Amino acid sequence: MQNVINIIDVARLIASVQGMTAIAAALLIGLGALGTAIGFGLLGGKFLESSARQPEMIKQLRNLMFLLAGLIDVIPMIGVGIALYITFANPFAGAVARYIMERSAGA
Repeated sequence: MQNVINIIDVARLIASVQGMTAIAAALLIGLGALGTAIGFGLLGGKFLESSARQPEMIKQLRNLMFLLAGLIDVIPMIGVGIALYITFANPFAGAVARYIMERSAGA
């Protein structure tokens, strides 16, 4: 019966790690998207404000705006990549598996 309790404890530990990883991935994607949305809003507002003040600079400002928009857009893409990595190639689950193997080898 002791073996069954250990298997249940291991299953709970792995489920807990996977659940926390899913929450971390969701926060990573959500907060990255929120920050990007705020950044795009500020960028667009400042572009409109500056182009209204100096209409002769619109071409230069537009080029800079699109450059900065591309740089701002990279942030959630990196977040999605990291979230996919920790979701599907979960390094935390590997650490749990190594802990379980060391514990079972020592017993």
